[in-house]
Amino acid sequence: MSANAPRSIEDYLRQLRSALAGEDTALIQDALYDAEEYLRAEVAAHPDRSEADVLEVIASTYGAPEEVAAAYRDTEAKVKAALKPPAPPATQRSGIPRFFAVFMDVRAYTSLIYMLLSLATGVLYFTFVVTGLSLSAGFAVLVIGIPFFLAFIGIARIIALGEGRLLEAATGERMPRRPVHPGPPTGWLTRIGEMLKDARTWTTLLYLVLMLPLGIIYFTVAITALSLGLALSVTPLVAIAQRLGWAADVTLFSDDAHIGHLALSHHSLLGAVVLGALGVVILTVLMHLARAIGHGHARLAKALLVKPGT
Repeated sequence: MSANAPRSIEDYLRQLRSALAGEDTALIQDALYDAEEYLRAEVAAHPDRSEADVLEVIASTYGAPEEVAAAYRDTEAKVKAALKPPAPPATQRSGIPRFFAVFMDVRAYTSLIYMLLSLATGVLYFTFVVTGLSLSAGFAVLVIGIPFFLAFIGIARIIALGEGRLLEAATGERMPRRPVHPGPPTGWLTRIGEMLKDARTWTTLLYLVLMLPLGIIYFTVAITALSLGLALSVTPLVAIAQRLGWAADVTLFSDDAHIGHLALSHHSLLGAVVLGALGVVILTVLMHLARAIGHGHARLAKALLVKPGT
């Protein structure tokens, strides 16, 4: 065994974390979870051997920390290359073509869908946290208080992991695919003490609570701009239909479309075209805004949901 070979699971994980320094925190969390899960299973499977002896054998099978880190870097680079969206054509890299090229970006659509869903998920997350904390406080004096709190925090972390996967699908921002490993088996009191001291416990709950006001904002912006933009963009078609006598009266998109209908009653076809162009611009700005909000929200989620210091 070399002088730098890890002699304990904690030493192995420390060397792996050091070898992955500078990489995405979500990648580091996944790598540490996989390594710790494998190492603890191997040590538990060989109770007759010391931890150092088991790690020496593992170094030749699972790999040394530096080798594991290199493997994760290589895999991550291949996945990023495979999922990277194609670069826009040269004619769409500047000016007006670039502005409207956002309609060719799938991330803009998925981010917009995320904004529309955020109100429902925000209500769900907020209700879960408020109910869980209230019941945990109420059960604190009872025998079931400690297991209930542990279950509540565990479910919150599972929800956060699912939220991260949803965000990665919507925005492309790398999020963890594994939770943080709970470590060696310990007693309930020790485990609850570790949860209370873990900053990620409270930042995860904070994120779930913040999703309600953020979801209200995202949903309101998305639905308002979407309905107004669509209503205005179809006004030229309505004007043409009215000019040709195809429709004496047209009602579209409820109150938002009424804006375009009134405009058609008092303005020329040119005015309808202007309104239609304005609607297209509103929709285009919404797509850019959705993409920006998706990226910014994903960065916020990573700051609050991924364990600090990984």
